[in-house]
Amino acid sequence: MSAFWCEAALIDGGAVAGGAGAGSSGAGGSTAASGVRLDVQDGGISNITAGVQAQPGDQILKGVVFPAAANAHSHAFHRILRGRTHDGRGDFWVWREQMYRSAAELTPEKYEKLATAVFTEMVVSGFSSVAEFHYVHHQPEGTPYAEPHAMELALARAALAAGIRLTLLDTLYLAGGIGTPLSPEQVRFGDADAQAWLDRLASLRAEVARSFPPELVGVGAALHSVRGVPEEALKTVARQLPSDIPLHIHLSEQPAENEACLQAYGVTPTGLLDRHGLLSARLSAVHATHLTAEDIQHLGEAGVTVVMCPSTEADLADGIGPARALSDAGATIALGTDQHALIDPWVEMRALEHGERLGSGQRGRFSPQELLDAATTGAARSMTTPVMPAALGVGAACDLMAVAPDSVRTAGSMPQQFAFSATAADVTDVVIAGELVASGGVHVRLGNPGSLLTEALREFS
Repeated sequence: MSAFWCEAALIDGGAVAGGAGAGSSGAGGSTAASGVRLDVQDGGISNITAGVQAQPGDQILKGVVFPAAANAHSHAFHRILRGRTHDGRGDFWVWREQMYRSAAELTPEKYEKLATAVFTEMVVSGFSSVAEFHYVHHQPEGTPYAEPHAMELALARAALAAGIRLTLLDTLYLAGGIGTPLSPEQVRFGDADAQAWLDRLASLRAEVARSFPPELVGVGAALHSVRGVPEEALKTVARQLPSDIPLHIHLSEQPAENEACLQAYGVTPTGLLDRHGLLSARLSAVHATHLTAEDIQHLGEAGVTVVMCPSTEADLADGIGPARALSDAGATIALGTDQHALIDPWVEMRALEHGERLGSGQRGRFSPQELLDAATTGAARSMTTPVMPAALGVGAACDLMAVAPDSVRTAGSMPQQFAFSATAADVTDVVIAGELVASGGVHVRLGNPGSLLTEALREFS
């Protein structure tokens, strides 16, 4: 048994002992409280008391403590591209060629080093969990490594080193486009067919279960996109994918994808998934930028999680997805950092709202509480790791981030509105499973993530 004492914290007002020190309530019953003591047992919060003083032996967390964020969509190797791909003209398809060049340079050793640095950057920025959408499976010419899961296990070791909870989304990628074989740049992403991928996925799950703590590393599944997975493969996946793991897919990220799908199959990508029974509450649809009204209705009725990645969608000029309409239809909104043009849960929160405002001409499309939900509960919903509530509560994982309330960005802000003022630079401490893993922007075990990234990136052109 251990305990943290927080100067202030955003807590679930219905799960608090005591009562003194409570501040204003936000939507959904969250309360900004002062003098909050969190008892921790087995990595979870066993009791919360507000309006109290610290006790001897308590670990002190200054500032305002929030649940740590969850990152629902990551391609760790895309971090190579930050600051190297943002100039000039072009679109997603031009950027993709640059991304393929970076993918070609990866080896298990280089990827483990890079991913450790990227995951460390996530941790010090306030993330305690990540869904890694992973498709660089094999050697550059497409043959498996001697250890068939070499790349996957490298990512798992990287997450363990950084202390972040990992959902490793092993991805099916069979085609270079609808009716098009994999290009030479894509062959290392592929498998012989859907059955071969399912067999490899089962083997990977068994290996990860043997080698890593289940509360820290789990395996999920992903379909790259309807561009990358032919309809016959979708049928196989729908019939045979185990029901106990999450499933993710890039969905309608580009108008060209929709047009090709309509031409080949007579339906939109959402319609194609619906045709084969793949729309369900376990599905996470990433981006979902270019949707019809019927698509929105289907995704909402199925209770799908829609993962928005606002900083990436803006950087790649992808467009503004219909997040508010999807939420109103019944979908759960989650947030991810995707290509890591930046890694900052607070910026992603307000970028989601800013996109809605720019598209609609209205303010207040998502409340601050809804933005926190998207960065915590919504994002964790699509992972194998514990669900993170948007306010601290008894029974939740003790995954915390403390935020300075007096920086040049946050000074004067109400805690419930930090989504409109804070950045990752204001995150002072991060706790995962009841353990302090980062403080003052430095990882407790691994040190300065900037130094780790600088060293790892030297190995890439």
